[in-house]
Amino acid sequence: MQVSFHVKKGDNVFVITGKEKGKTGEIMRVDRKKSRVFIKGLNLIKKHTKATAASAGGIETKEASIHISNVMHIDPTLNQPTRIGFKLNDDGKKIRIAKKSGEAIDR
Repeated sequence: MQVSFHVKKGDNVFVITGKEKGKTGEIMRVDRKKSRVFIKGLNLIKKHTKATAASAGGIETKEASIHISNVMHIDPTLNQPTRIGFKLNDDGKKIRIAKKSGEAIDR
């Protein structure tokens, strides 16, 4: 069974708790098994890597994951954090709706 999350790759989200609280960013990746998201430029960590034949070693900075419950979708019309609802459109396809403005989010 496929679980529907309130956010998808490419969505703009607002972080509601944690060390990145109050910041916004775009989702790069969603880990469906662990219910976590990776947001571009947020929750940065330092990763020490060993040199290999393919790449040089060193310290690289990359994004760590944030639990999906700690982010809210940003309403495209009001530009504020909003909750998400689900609704069936005329074709019978399930779409996401912003609760604050009532606008459809899916393209």
